[in-house]
Amino acid sequence: MRHNVFAYLNLTKPRISLLFALSGLTALVIEGSLLTEQSRLWILVLAIFIIGGSANSFNQYFERDIDKLMARTARKRPLPLAQIRPRNALLFSILSGVLGSFLLWKFGGWLAAFLGLGTILFYSFYYTLWLKPRTPYNIVIGGIAGATGPLIGWAAATGTLHWIPFLIFLIIFLWTPPHFWALALCCKEDYAKVGLPMLPLVAGDEATRKQILLYSLVLVPVAVSLMLFESIGRFYGITSIILGAIFIGMTINLFVTKTTPVAWKLFGYSIVYLLLLLLALILDHFLT
Repeated sequence: MRHNVFAYLNLTKPRISLLFALSGLTALVIEGSLLTEQSRLWILVLAIFIIGGSANSFNQYFERDIDKLMARTARKRPLPLAQIRPRNALLFSILSGVLGSFLLWKFGGWLAAFLGLGTILFYSFYYTLWLKPRTPYNIVIGGIAGATGPLIGWAAATGTLHWIPFLIFLIIFLWTPPHFWALALCCKEDYAKVGLPMLPLVAGDEATRKQILLYSLVLVPVAVSLMLFESIGRFYGITSIILGAIFIGMTINLFVTKTTPVAWKLFGYSIVYLLLLLLALILDHFLT
């Protein structure tokens, strides 16, 4: 039973879904109105996690045959490991999507529910089934889905949207290509094996490293610019500058050294970068 529960949890890509939920929590904390309604706030965070989990579950269901052929996914994901039947994985994806959308509608209103459902449909069907097999810039456009957490959170609290969640959305959107292209540099043989047109395979490693550097040079100033809002304090500003300087330094190092170990380090740090950036925004709210 316990093994089965962990298999379904793994289907949601829990670390990615947690980061997605954290981005929603960040918007909820900055907006602030639900900090006195803790039950509602955490139900909404759970709903955002479920939305991300549903999208990721659909993704794994649709890519189950590809995942069997890729070394990185064949030994980690529940469908290639035969821990879950495909039919059950599809049912889980549908039910979790319905549950997440319902919770967003019930506790956050129609706009939050619309954004949540749109995230599932965009990532699961448009990105996974159409974009990913067709263009090397799949992750750029597909990154929209992974960046909607702040929009969902703010919409759930207010019924409207604001420039702050849009800017956090843009940060995550700009962060996504360097993050995944670093991984693609490390795993390009896997992607070549299944015929996915990832950027290193189509444009080459040098062009990919250049794109990573260019995106990071745009990402970091955008992240720092959040401190221009009155509700964002000095703690976040200093933290984002330090984290961003490290990020740019690592992308320059990758561009110069051109080695796989450095690409792996950048991939790992990119996760730390976004995690700490979001936590800094949350902590900044209570320090300001």
